Amino acid sequence: MLGNRPWKMAVGATAIALLAAGCSGGGSEDSDSEANSVIIGIAEPQHLIPSNTTETGGAQVLNALFTPLVDFDEQSKPVEVAAESITSDDNKVWTVKLKSGYTFHNGEPVTSDSYINAWNYGAYGPNGQGASYFYERIDGYADLQSKDPDGEDGPQKAPEPKAKTLTGLKKVDDTTFTVTLSAPFAGWESVMGYTAFLPLPNAAFSAPGVIADGFEDTIVGNGPFKIKGTWEHDQQIVVEKYADFKGTAAKVDGVNFKIYQDPKAEYADLVAGNLDVQGTIPIESLASAPTDLGDRFQKSPSSSFAFVGFPLFQNEYKDVNVRRALSMAVNRQEMTDQIFLGSQTPATGFVSPAVAGYRPDTCGANCEYNAAEAKKLWDAATTKPQTIKIAYNADGNHKAWVDAMCNQIKASLGVECAGAPEPKFADLLNKVEKKEPVGLIRLGWVMDYPLMENYLGPLYGTGGSSNYYGYSNPTFDNLVKEGSAAATTEEAIAKWQQAEDILAKDMPVIPLRYGQNVYGFSEKVKNVKVDTFTKVDVTTIELAS
Repeated sequence: MLGNRPWKMAVGATAIALLAAGCSGGGSEDSDSEANSVIIGIAEPQHLIPSNTTETGGAQVLNALFTPLVDFDEQSKPVEVAAESITSDDNKVWTVKLKSGYTFHNGEPVTSDSYINAWNYGAYGPNGQGASYFYERIDGYADLQSKDPDGEDGPQKAPEPKAKTLTGLKKVDDTTFTVTLSAPFAGWESVMGYTAFLPLPNAAFSAPGVIADGFEDTIVGNGPFKIKGTWEHDQQIVVEKYADFKGTAAKVDGVNFKIYQDPKAEYADLVAGNLDVQGTIPIESLASAPTDLGDRFQKSPSSSFAFVGFPLFQNEYKDVNVRRALSMAVNRQEMTDQIFLGSQTPATGFVSPAVAGYRPDTCGANCEYNAAEAKKLWDAATTKPQTIKIAYNADGNHKAWVDAMCNQIKASLGVECAGAPEPKFADLLNKVEKKEPVGLIRLGWVMDYPLMENYLGPLYGTGGSSNYYGYSNPTFDNLVKEGSAAATTEEAIAKWQQAEDILAKDMPVIPLRYGQNVYGFSEKVKNVKVDTFTKVDVTTIELAS
């Protein structure tokens, strides 16, 4: 997932401050339930249909309403949850057996069709689902897509796709189905832990492949909590414990996901005791948080990775020694200490520490601050930029660290450097895609699933979905593909590590920072955990007394 904003910054007016409130008239049972509820701050979700939910606000809510086929342990290895087993003899045909007893919140049993119907809906191109591309490894995906042709007479209507359902999904019985991929992939079980692979009940559809009007606002899941009332847009989403849940029960009776437009106002509510959990403390509050919150100010590993890419389509950046010099000119530790107050850590490789196969210091000397060696490499280069620009999106609060990075480059190399802000992230990407000379490119990434491949392929593969800088190395590409086709995850990691070693030699980007979750909670709660996907664990949180 391409990271627009490594930190969730102020995006609007004062946050709406609402107290947790039930929807009924207020009997004693309601009062007890509310008393054993917690309030968690989120941003307004874009969507709650799983195949269309690609941002953290929606994912947090779905984490309470649904149970995935697999989750991940502390080593980022998949662990079956709603699945009884997930097996494959060849990494191409996967058999999924469901645990018995799981039901949706409306009482419908969770069956193989619940997954097959949901995934077919998500994969069908005309439905325009934001996470549709996660199904592209499944056989038949291409036949569900249609391209919008631009003829001589102007734009034409896109033709209907060849098919409406994936040939790679087959029902064996009510609790067993198979997934056939177009090519073997050892990491497929991990991919199925992503939000897009959640099930939907029959009640979601008014007709085959058609989501019923209003379903999204009163969404029905298979998780530990069910929605209470409806999604109150820009205000709150209230959920309550689902009594017939067959998994591990939550320790609280309900959660009010309180929606904020301004993280600073959210933080003020946290300090005042009107909010129980804020998943991301805003940069402006980092200095005061240790005093404001004491040991309720916490950090945990995240999968975010901040970097800048070299525009390799420009001649002045084609010399690897120019790229090495610029990377060595950057003092990552100073930047993380002074700008981010230690809330992020210096990056020393090309994938996040959150994934299996990560190794520290894979970038080696190229990611170590060494002004003297950087100046030596820079001076020896015959083709190099006369000035340095770092392009970034102005709506993402990047100016402070970009300016700091430029000052370091000036001091180390004696070359002029300046930030080049674009109003929005989309504006920056549009220029990069047209190969306009924007200079170095500010980018970030948060994993979709915990595999090295989820960084290597999209960011560095030839034609990768987020390889905006034009890096291409056939040996690297082959190693990534060999890893994906390997018989075991261990064999896959070995290939992917070899691929990362090539990046350390070619330096297509400057790794800068690994993110952390920096969060806080009220005196009312304990056992608050935020995972590598930035989600608060709603099953472990409990009242402090």
